[in-house]
Amino acid sequence: MSETTNNAAPLTVALIHGAFADASSWSGIIERLQASGFQVTAPAIPLRGIAYDSAYTASFLRQIPGPVLAVGHSYGGAVISNAAADAGNVVGLVFVAAFATDEGERLGEVESTSKDSVLMPALVPLQYPTGDGAATAAEFAIDPAQFHDAFAADLPSEQTAVMAATQRPVPELAFSEPSGPPGWKSLPSWAVVATGDKAAGADVTRSMAKRAGATITEADGSHVIMVSQPAVVAEVILAAAAAVHLPTADAPG
Repeated sequence: MSETTNNAAPLTVALIHGAFADASSWSGIIERLQASGFQVTAPAIPLRGIAYDSAYTASFLRQIPGPVLAVGHSYGGAVISNAAADAGNVVGLVFVAAFATDEGERLGEVESTSKDSVLMPALVPLQYPTGDGAATAAEFAIDPAQFHDAFAADLPSEQTAVMAATQRPVPELAFSEPSGPPGWKSLPSWAVVATGDKAAGADVTRSMAKRAGATITEADGSHVIMVSQPAVVAEVILAAAAAVHLPTADAPG
């Protein structure tokens, strides 16, 4: 944690969403954390690649007064781990069905090793303008017909149909760019491994969490376990917050 961090300020829990999603995926978690007296923020990250998203998130976190517990879902796990190294005020990391990448790792290569994930065959290639004349770059969305089974198998099909319709595509750069120095090498970490995760792959998230030395909680659920089992995920975040020994917003100074 940076020496300039205001330790007298209350802890803020920053919830970083993953690919194919937005900050609304944290709604059930936000309600529980706020009810426990915590300051919570859940920004919408650009989803333009590891380097860009990590820099954006580091800048966002750096502007939060006081210490931050960074929580990442899926791709957001790689983002928070990268961002923590630059933000200066992050005191802990929580990975929720998330990638805890090491320096130089590429998510596409990591995903190809998973025996649990069925995500890659479910992706549909798209294009987006880069802003450089007429140039375009590749991005991917999940085939709506496969969204339920690949991404959120423990949610009602009516709910996943809405999630599929509102998903945010992720660029090819999210899979091909190398990850930077990881925050988990210098910060305490916690992880929720969803045993039914067929997107990131439970085998991958579990092995990464173990490598990071995270305190691991395994729970039955899909990749979007923070939606299907918000109480389980919130309990892990609250335990992490207690472990870093920092006051809540409602705690006396």
